[in-house]
Amino acid sequence: MSIVIEQPVEARLVAAAPRMPSIPATLRYDRRDPFAVRMTFPAPATLEGVEVCWTFARDLLADGLHGPEGHGDVRVRPYGYDRTVLEFHAPEGTAVVHVRSAEIRRFLKATSDLVPLGLEHLRLGLDHDLAELMRDA
Repeated sequence: MSIVIEQPVEARLVAAAPRMPSIPATLRYDRRDPFAVRMTFPAPATLEGVEVCWTFARDLLADGLHGPEGHGDVRVRPYGYDRTVLEFHAPEGTAVVHVRSAEIRRFLKATSDLVPLGLEHLRLGLDHDLAELMRDA
């Protein structure tokens, strides 16, 4: 069984212009970091012209499907039934994208099949990590 799930999604950048251009993005989940998800935007879709990856809690993404969540750099909220808004706050500015909620639900289902929500702590391997630290001491 794979330990990493990657799913391309179509994000629509919310801008001042009436047309919202689509940009490709990738949602990624790694069982070795069970609490986190990553959303990556390719270089052509960013102001800096370099790939940008945001890391945030899987719970934030799941909870944001049902109501506004987040108070920091990443915020998630529903936009009707079929869209979810993700806001990414950085010193350079804020990016707001819409993603189809069905794509996020499909991604979260796949991550939950890999590591069920609420059981992430069982995948941390803290005993193994502690033993490795003590071995070197």
